[in-house]
Amino acid sequence: MKILICNDDGYQAQGIVALYEALRTVAEVEVVAPEHNNSAKSNALTLHSPLYVQKAANGFTYINGTPADCVHVALTGMLGYRPDLVVSGINNGANMGDDTIYSGTVGAAMEGFLFGIPAIAFSQVEKGWKHIDAAALAARSLVAQLDQQQLLGEGAWLLNVNIPNLPADQLKAPRICRLGRRHAAERVITQVNPRGETMYWIGSAGPAKDEAEGTDFHATATGHVAITPLQVDLTDHDNLRYWAQTASRLGGAAPAATAST
Repeated sequence: MKILICNDDGYQAQGIVALYEALRTVAEVEVVAPEHNNSAKSNALTLHSPLYVQKAANGFTYINGTPADCVHVALTGMLGYRPDLVVSGINNGANMGDDTIYSGTVGAAMEGFLFGIPAIAFSQVEKGWKHIDAAALAARSLVAQLDQQQLLGEGAWLLNVNIPNLPADQLKAPRICRLGRRHAAERVITQVNPRGETMYWIGSAGPAKDEAEGTDFHATATGHVAITPLQVDLTDHDNLRYWAQTASRLGGAAPAATAST
């Protein structure tokens, strides 16, 4: 089994180091990760400036770009082979509910999925790397089980996995969950720089709004590893018929007359 590992916290982050150490015991692994922290970069690709590939002392490869850049460059020529699995993380903090839209961790995994490769995004629920080794062991266990069930040759799929910051013996069995929802983000933070100009900082994410049983929020709050299958298709399939009817009415409507003076 060959695995490509990426993240959004940067190639020196504790999460990716722990993930590499865990997965290299069950697979051939290659790390291609951003040079610097690229949190909340989602699926962004760098199109208007060059990307440079560098090799770190520990053997990791790093690129001066986004998480999606790293996976894209790796899969379109840099690696020279097609991995069996793309794994992203372990992220420093949760990627649940609405977070998945913004997440660079999920974006890296999704880039692998878009290339037709199974992919997993791993995150710890709380920031600070507490019990990161236990999270890495949980990630390794899941990858090994998916391999044993021969799911790495069954076409592309995308999983978002959130792991509570608990010791290994306190982590509960994985649960398949839907994404929860958050309240709107906190207010923007304003500051004045030394030149008297106003600076704006994006506020913190809002608290959980939908954390009912069956959501990723509920599963992790009760000590379970939360697994959410994701899809890229954003089409509102339930309302396609409604919008088709609306479009037919709009298409047949005559332009409004302009009042003459």
